[in-house]
Amino acid sequence: MIKKTKLYDAFGELLYAIAIADGEIQKEEIAALEKLLSEHPWAKEIKWSFDYEFQKAHTVESAYNNAIDICKEYGPNPEYKYLLEVMTQVAGAFGGIVPQEKKIIDKFVIDLKDRFIHDLEENKLATFNKYE
Repeated sequence: MIKKTKLYDAFGELLYAIAIADGEIQKEEIAALEKLLSEHPWAKEIKWSFDYEFQKAHTVESAYNNAIDICKEYGPNPEYKYLLEVMTQVAGAFGGIVPQEKKIIDKFVIDLKDRFIHDLEENKLATFNKYE
């Protein structure tokens, strides 16, 4: 089982992938990220992961693929909605959402939905039915 710390590392990787998707991370994207994370209890962990990806100059694909694998393994989490909102706002912080950023956001939603639907169909996720 993936630890929660690893999940928040994945959030930083996904936010890095969004910010670098157009080829360069703009200061407006960093400012938006820092503002949006300011109240989050795991903000330092997420930002550390973002900064690590930036320092290592990882590709969009490697950051995204590693992060989505962690999210899939971790399983459903209500924080994905928050992450999606932050991804969207960071992407839109400089000149609006460009096609490369939109592609990552859409792929994130589809990848998670596909995985969790598959897990439900295979009875790998707990279901709660008050009639059982």
